[in-house]
Amino acid sequence: MSDAEVQIELVLRSTRVVTPEGTRPASVAVAQGKIVAVLAHDAEVPAGARLEDFGDDALLPGIVDTHVHVNDPGRTEWEGFWTATRAAAAGGITTLVDMPLNSLPPTTTVDNLRTKKDVAASKAHIDVGFWGGALPDNVKDLRPLHDAGVFGFKCFLSPSGVDEFPHLDADRLTASMAEIAGFGGLLIVHAEDPHELDVAPHNSGPKYGDYLATRPRASEDVAIKGLIDTAKRIGARIHILHLSSSDALPLIAAAKAEGVELTVETCPHYLTLTAEEVPDGASEFKCCPPIREAANQDLLWQALADGTIDCIVTDHSPSTADLKTDDFATAWGGISGLQLSLSAIWTAARSRGYSLEDVVRWMSERTSKLVGLDDRKGAIAVGRDADFAVLAPEDTFSVDPAALQHRNRVTAYAGKTLHGVVRSTWLRGERIVADGEFTAPQGQLLERNK
Repeated sequence: MSDAEVQIELVLRSTRVVTPEGTRPASVAVAQGKIVAVLAHDAEVPAGARLEDFGDDALLPGIVDTHVHVNDPGRTEWEGFWTATRAAAAGGITTLVDMPLNSLPPTTTVDNLRTKKDVAASKAHIDVGFWGGALPDNVKDLRPLHDAGVFGFKCFLSPSGVDEFPHLDADRLTASMAEIAGFGGLLIVHAEDPHELDVAPHNSGPKYGDYLATRPRASEDVAIKGLIDTAKRIGARIHILHLSSSDALPLIAAAKAEGVELTVETCPHYLTLTAEEVPDGASEFKCCPPIREAANQDLLWQALADGTIDCIVTDHSPSTADLKTDDFATAWGGISGLQLSLSAIWTAARSRGYSLEDVVRWMSERTSKLVGLDDRKGAIAVGRDADFAVLAPEDTFSVDPAALQHRNRVTAYAGKTLHGVVRSTWLRGERIVADGEFTAPQGQLLERNK
C-alpha cells in the first residue's frame, strides 16, 4: 500500500520517532489503520488528513507483551480481559498474548479456546492472541489448537500452582515436543526442575531470603540443560519463559551458537527489583522463579545487550489481595506489572546507558517476531499496523496503586519513582487512551499467521 493508492487520514509527528533505522524527527502517515509512509518531520500534511504533533515526546511502536495471565473466564476476580487490556493500553501496550492458565477452562482444547475467545471478543481494548497449553493427556489436541490459530504451546516442568494445568514429566515432554515439532510449532516452557525444587529447603514464613532458598538457580539451570538436550535430539523450536537465573546464560549462549532453535525472555521484575530490597512479608514481590540478587540482575542486563536473552515480557500474573499473605510459602506467586512495564524498564535501561531503541527492540520488535506478527506489529515501518505509544521519556511519576487499571491493585512497584509517562496509546490509527480516558474496546482477536 503506497500513499499514492490510499487517502492519508492521519499524520503523527514527533522530533523523536523510534524506527528500525534509528530515532529521528519524522511524520508518520496513516491510512486504513496502517502505516503508509514515514516522512520528513516537516513534510506537508496531505489535504484532508489530521495532524497530531507530539512535540518532543517520543513516538514508539506499540509494545507487544507475549506473556500475560488474564485469568478470564473462571478466575475473573483475579483479572479479566476488560481490566487487563485497559491496564495494558494505559502502559503503551497494544498487543498481548494470553497464557492458557489460570483461566477455567484452560486453553488446552479447541472448545476451550472458543470459550475464551467468546469471552474476550467484546472486552479487548487492545489486540489479543492466545497460547495453547501442553498437558500430560492432550497431545491429541495440539495439532487442532495449532490449526485454530494459537501462537504456540506452554508447558511446565514442575507443578504450575493450579491443579487443572499439570506439569510434564520427561516422557510427556518428549512426546509433546515431538508432536509440536512435527507441525512446525513453538513450545514455550516454564523451566524449573522438580527434583531440584524437592531437594531445596522447604522454608516458610515472612523472610524473603528463606523463600529464595526454596527456588534455587539450579532448578532453572538443570531444567534448561535438559530442555536444550531434548530439543537438539528432536529438532524442535523452544522458548524459555521468564529466565531469572544468570547461571543458565552460558548454556543458552552455547546452544544458540550450535544452532538450536532457542529463544529466551526475561521480565521487568527481574531487571528492576532485587532480592536485597524485598521487605519481610512483602509477598507482592513473590514470583516463580524468584527475583534474585543485584549481581544476578547485572548479568541479565548484559545478556540482553549481547542477544543471549531475546526479549522482555511482563508475566503479569495477578491474584486477589487475600492470596498475597505474609508467608512466602503460601502466598500466590505472581507479579502484577502490566501497566508499569514500559516505564519500569525504561527507568532501569536509561540508568544503565541503554536507549529507547533498545527498549523497543526488546519489548516490541523481538516479541512480535517470537509470535510471527512481525509483518504487522513491532515497528514504525510501512505496512505495519498503526499501533503507537507516545512516551514522555524524561517525565517521572510515583506509582500509586490506586491509579492502576488492574483489577487488583497490589504491586511490587508501589511508591517507586519511574521515568517515562505514557501520554497516549494508539491502535490501528485510533487513539484508545489519553490522560486516563479510554475509548470503547476496539481490540481484535489475533491468530497465528497460517
